[in-house]
Amino acid sequence: MPPRIPLPLLNPSRRAAVTCEYRCGNACSHEAPNPSANEYLGDIVTSVISRRGALKTGAVVAFGVAGLSGSAAAQERGGTTPGLNFERVQPNTLDAVVVPKGYEQAVVIRWGDPVLPCAPKFDFDNQTAAAQAKQFGYNCDFAALLPAHGGNQLLVTNHEYTSENFMFKGYKSDSPTEEQVKIGWAAHGLSVVEVEQVRGSGRLKPVIGRCNRRITMTTPFKITGPAAGSDLLKTSVDPTGTVALGTLNNCAGGVTPWGTILSGEENFNQYWANAGQTAEPVKSRAARYGITAGATSRKWERFDKRFDMLQEPNEVNRFGYVIELDPHDPESTPVKHTALGRFKHECANIRVARDGRVVAYSGDDERFEYLYKFVSKNKMRKGNSKTARRHNITLLDEGTLYVAKFTGDSPPGEIDGTGKLPSDKRFDGSGEWIPLASGNRSFVPGMTAEEVYVFTRLAGDKVGATKMDRPEDVQASPKTGRVYVALSNNVERGVTPGKESATEPNPRNNNKHGQVLELTEHDPLSLRFEWWLFLVCGDPNDPSTYFAGFPKDQVSPISSPDNVAFDQYGNLWISTDSANALGINDGLYGVPVDGPQRGNLKLFLTVPRGAETCGPIVQERLITVCVQHPGEVDGASADKPVSHWPDGGDSQPRPSVVAVWKPGRHGPMKIGS
Repeated sequence: MPPRIPLPLLNPSRRAAVTCEYRCGNACSHEAPNPSANEYLGDIVTSVISRRGALKTGAVVAFGVAGLSGSAAAQERGGTTPGLNFERVQPNTLDAVVVPKGYEQAVVIRWGDPVLPCAPKFDFDNQTAAAQAKQFGYNCDFAALLPAHGGNQLLVTNHEYTSENFMFKGYKSDSPTEEQVKIGWAAHGLSVVEVEQVRGSGRLKPVIGRCNRRITMTTPFKITGPAAGSDLLKTSVDPTGTVALGTLNNCAGGVTPWGTILSGEENFNQYWANAGQTAEPVKSRAARYGITAGATSRKWERFDKRFDMLQEPNEVNRFGYVIELDPHDPESTPVKHTALGRFKHECANIRVARDGRVVAYSGDDERFEYLYKFVSKNKMRKGNSKTARRHNITLLDEGTLYVAKFTGDSPPGEIDGTGKLPSDKRFDGSGEWIPLASGNRSFVPGMTAEEVYVFTRLAGDKVGATKMDRPEDVQASPKTGRVYVALSNNVERGVTPGKESATEPNPRNNNKHGQVLELTEHDPLSLRFEWWLFLVCGDPNDPSTYFAGFPKDQVSPISSPDNVAFDQYGNLWISTDSANALGINDGLYGVPVDGPQRGNLKLFLTVPRGAETCGPIVQERLITVCVQHPGEVDGASADKPVSHWPDGGDSQPRPSVVAVWKPGRHGPMKIGS
């Protein structure tokens, strides 16, 4: 095992201010919008569930043994882990995608590349909305590869947000043109692109296939679930409250067992103007979601009244949901699922319970927000027939929505905000899923079911959910069923007056680097769970970091875990969001979650300067990542680019999807072989 290389001597900083402006509406520069006085874990020593009592069951005993990698397993260090046998990449600040020695890479598709027939060639200096609606959108985030005809695959990618300063030379933020705004509308949404694999290589080549599709801010969506048709969702354009135009700020997502795509509408709040001038209760509800009090950064409200809350106070209530898209049917209408609640969804990922019901997990990506779970009322039908698919695509419309409450098992005095491990040498405890609503029934005093689904954050406040450090991607291991939650960071914890100090699942004040939580349920339908912190991220030299008990002098540094994925061996892969808190480029990491190498975090690739690593897909012989906002650093713009990736020369940076593979004599070899 090679020794860990010291980090570059750079000035550590958080995400670039320009990224904060366009991605989340400067959320970090405003006070977090959760004013609730929910109890927090530092005040709770024991819960109705005793973790130690629960460990008497066989299923949890097996998990507990796997979690104790710092004891007997420590004597078995050494060797390699299937799927992770590669030479780790060293942290860097290069304007390039850097992959392990012996691996190759290629761009799959870039912002502006053709998606639909007759799409014109991308011309940075002569963009039009009509062209963008046929081209690959901006700032790709979540991605999935699904089987298509003839051995090809469908690449489905969402486009989280637009960075107008990097899209247009001479851009004037106070007076954008109508065409620039409409280009922005077309650059949001999703792309469905058929790709074929180049023979003998891992390279993926886009083709114009029958399923190719662009979803934009003008695409009709069907609103489904218990809040569909609610007065809270009706507008002057849609008096039925059942049809919304477009989707935006789509972050992570998931692939359902029935072959559709889920995507979370995240920082939707920044696109609506004048919430501060509305009357109650609209004003206070908007404030709980951090919706812009005055004019927006992009000024969309100047060109469409639906983005002005004074004119259309309910339009914003039609965003902030999990959407579902059938990529195999280009004529299908995508849906917005109100039953999963409305908040800043980072993702939605599915588990199937033994009885056939499905469970969806989702995090609300903001400081001091909550973790949610949805359990369907109906059962999944097996098979890929049209009848089964039509049934399964309705599973997320009926069921029960829950929010998580965590309890630590350590004395409050041992959680001091420094990240020091408590006396039991683990950050761990138990928790429960608190019901919020089921169908037309509300479990939240003072709120109707429709209000719970549309103002879910307020419901979580009322039932005392646990405030977390930016819950991002959530996925269950296909091997063990354990659920992993990326908690990105929270620099307000223990620092801002009136805000909570450290808690056992959020053990550091001024948390710049985040953590990864490991959660186990006896059954996906269970209302009780046990939890551990698998990783406490940062520079391994920092005593506040923790890597599942693995020796820290052998691991890679990591900051702000964001997206997670699993490979065929059950290893966890983590992409980062703004790792510049360590002064290094963002990257993709692999780490075993079981066995003697548990916690041995290895950096697999890094992305260019100013970029973020998003949407990892880990197949047997191929890895793809979305490279979002390359060159997006403070002081840069389309007039002053600091990155020229991926085209080089003096070109403008372009968000892109990249494929990585290990070449072999007869084609790509297995990743990590």
